[in-house]
Amino acid sequence: MTGILYRGLQQGLKVTWMLGKVIFPITLLVTILQYTPILPWIVEQISPLLGLIGLSGEAAVPLVLGNALNLYAGIAAIVSFDFTVKEVFIMAVMLSFSHNLFIESALASKVGVSWWLISGIRLSLAIISAIIINLLWNGGAEQAQYGLISSSEAVMDGWNEIVLHGLQTAIIAVVQLALIVIPIMIVMQFLREKGWLTIISDKFAPFTRMLGMEKNTSMTLVAGLTIGLAYGAGLMIQAVEEDGVSRRDMYLALIFLVSCHAVVEDTVIFIPLGIPVLPLLLIRLITAILLTMAVAFVWKRIDYRKRKETSHEHSYNTL
Repeated sequence: MTGILYRGLQQGLKVTWMLGKVIFPITLLVTILQYTPILPWIVEQISPLLGLIGLSGEAAVPLVLGNALNLYAGIAAIVSFDFTVKEVFIMAVMLSFSHNLFIESALASKVGVSWWLISGIRLSLAIISAIIINLLWNGGAEQAQYGLISSSEAVMDGWNEIVLHGLQTAIIAVVQLALIVIPIMIVMQFLREKGWLTIISDKFAPFTRMLGMEKNTSMTLVAGLTIGLAYGAGLMIQAVEEDGVSRRDMYLALIFLVSCHAVVEDTVIFIPLGIPVLPLLLIRLITAILLTMAVAFVWKRIDYRKRKETSHEHSYNTL
């Protein structure tokens, strides 16, 4: 038992160091940028485009902050303005797909999947979903009621305070990562060495097969669905290294998870905004399933065609 704890702790520290090297600088940079003219300039540039998806210009603020930082920053910005229920719902769906874009996409790229591909999928899903909701939903014109959420923001006085705040935020982010990742890696080490991981994978095998993946991808999906893409990245990296998850299956798993991860937390967090959260959850889940199945089908057809062409070429050369 002591050996399992030691090996799990060792693996947890290794993964924390690997992910922390991504999280710390990005969190520091983006936190500092909040207090510079750069983010307001970005907001000003995208404001005119938001009318095309049924949003007012003020919606640019929560969308930019939510994508640059996290859902909490986006929600804090939402409650600072008066939006309709429809506008809040559209922003909630968009941010569910593309929040914390820089960190989560960078961490996902650690398993060999292109950063641009992950970011492109998330932004595309956010924009397409907003357009569809705006066209199909005629209701939600009433004012959104935000409950007891606070919209207060710290006021920074001078660059020293801004940089110090950025460092504190980045350090807290890494500490939070360690407090979540290390226990998870210890538990996963225990499950792996006791053989329980195989049993769990077998239970989820029908679902992973439905999505076009092998059963050894199941724990990656479970981790991403429950604890999120950023914290689940450590488990994904270990799955590639130790569980023999193929490149194809990891691509499919990440396509599913960038569409639908941390389903409980990322859904419950929007309840105080006074929007229907069940449709929000269903939109994410159905989108993830259909998109992953479609990509798996196309990938399988392409592989089949390549094997067929190779077989014909081999037969011709032999003849």
